[in-house]
This record gives sequence, C-alpha cells and structure tokens, in this order.
Amino acid sequence: MAKTYGKITGWGAYAPPRIITNHELEATLDTSHDWIVQRTGIHARHVADANETTSTMAVKASWSALAKAGIPSTELDLILVATSSPDYFTPPVSSMVQSMLGAHDVPAMTIVTGCTGFVYALVTAYQFIETGAYRNILVVGVELLSRFVNWEERSVSVLFGDAAGAVVVQPSDEPCGLEGYVLGSDGTNGQAIIMPAGGSARPFSEDVLQEGSHYLQMNGREVFKFATRVIGPSCDEALRLAGKSMADVDWIIPHQANLRIIQAAAKDMDIPLDRWIVNIDQYANTSAASIPLALAESLESGRVKPTDTLLLVSFGAGMTWASAVLQMQPN
Repeated sequence: MAKTYGKITGWGAYAPPRIITNHELEATLDTSHDWIVQRTGIHARHVADANETTSTMAVKASWSALAKAGIPSTELDLILVATSSPDYFTPPVSSMVQSMLGAHDVPAMTIVTGCTGFVYALVTAYQFIETGAYRNILVVGVELLSRFVNWEERSVSVLFGDAAGAVVVQPSDEPCGLEGYVLGSDGTNGQAIIMPAGGSARPFSEDVLQEGSHYLQMNGREVFKFATRVIGPSCDEALRLAGKSMADVDWIIPHQANLRIIQAAAKDMDIPLDRWIVNIDQYANTSAASIPLALAESLESGRVKPTDTLLLVSFGAGMTWASAVLQMQPN
C-alpha cells in the first residue's frame, strides 16, 4: 500500500491592529525602549482589543488558511487548536472555533503545551493524515496573553503579544510533509513558567486577586538555560530521524521567545542568524502562535517557498520542547 504524505496547502495569520511600542510602555513602567531591546529584541507587540478573543483571532487566521487551500470549512475532517489562553476553561476553544467556522459536527480538540503547542498539533495532524483517518485538517496556533499578564510588572508584560496562525494539511501521494520530529517534556521544572492560581490547585479568590497570583509568572533565567540546552540537541535528533543534515535545510523557524535565545542557539549550532526566520521585534512572544505566524508571514512575502525544507523548533511551558523537519509541499 502506497504511503500517504501530509501537504500544507493553505496558511494564514492574524495579529490585532492595535500595536503597543516599547516607547509607550516607558510611560507606565520603570523601563526603556533600549532596556527591552537589549534584553529581548522586542520593539513592539500586537494587543487584542476588548471585542477580540482567542476564538475570534483563531477564526480570522483559519479563514485565510482555508481560502488559500481552496476548501470550505464544511469539508474539514478535524480541527486542532493549540493555545494556553482559551476564552474559557470550558467549553473548549476548539469547539468554539469549529462552531464559528460553520464546520458542523467536525471533531475539534485543544492542545495545551504552551509555546510548543503548534508543533505538537502539527505532528498530531500528520498522524491522522498518514493513517488515512482524515483528509482535511485545520491546525491553529493562537494566544491572547495580554489578558494574563500584569501590565504593572515589567519583567513579564513587555515580553508577550497576541496573534494567531493556521495551516491546512491535506494528503499527498508525493513525498513531503514531516520528515522527522522530536517531542519532549520535563515537568520537574514546570514552575519556571506558571499561572499559580485560577485552576483546581488554587481556585480564584479574593486573596488570589490581591496577590496577583492569577497572572502569568516566569523565571526568565531558568527558561533561558532550558531553551539553550534543548534547542540544539532536539534539532539534531529531528534531522537524524529525517535522514538530513543542516545543509539540507533552507530555513529555521524558531519559537520567538527572546532574540538572545535565538542568537545563543545560532552560535551554539554554528548556523548564521540570516538562516533563521525572526520577527520577534514586531510581535514579541506570541507563544503557540509564533511559529505559524512567522511561517505564514514569510510565505506571503515570498521569503520562504512552499517547496523549501524547514526546521521548526520550539520550547516553552511544561517544560516542553518540539522540533520538526518539514517540507510543506513536494519539490
């Protein structure tokens, strides 16, 4: 029986029109544009308006991806939404996206692995395609983190932005798709990125509100050490499984968490920075949305071509990591 491959036939992204620059943050925080740029590489971030939610952003990116793929939402077989900032704990945001797209009775699920969520979801989609279980799958990475950070706390609030990215995966008889991937998790240091309250361990209360423990908290030093430790080895393993070397890769698309992390990884792997897709300066850290946002933006500009060989690498809450060698479409 001939093998079925997964081909990315459509892509789309959405970032809210409202932009907050570092200079604007200078007015309310004990910080400066230069301080933020030196430590993160971030110049600005997109922030959702009051009438926007995680689901509405996901739907906007999804419509673009579906249009590019040339299929109606009613022909979808599965919807995967990667996010750590859903509209509600329940109903799942994936079901909300499914309903808003008019994809009646289509199965939908949410994948919650933090910043690695999109790559986890993409790997999941390819399993369904390759087994023949489903033919048309929508994969979304979306975050609305601006409502989960304390905007009076400079160490975290300056880092994050809101956005969504989506792709459509369909079957192909020609070799393409994921050629090798690595997924990992080490929960022993999960406290490095945490929202301490609001869940079942500590439900929301007046004490939680006064403490501000319902906001996202992060140990930046621990995250930096973790990221720089896992990026290189996970990329090497994904390439080994794909039977390729770094010379076969056209572009590396990393999770956009901090420019210093990307620079350190590039130096450690001895890969020039100009082979890495970087847009953190304009969007900040959009968590699960960062890789599909960078992918869609680069495809639209023509910088990345659908037949290019890509290396996706991400790391984040959990602590989790994910790397994948991807050739979107056959050469």
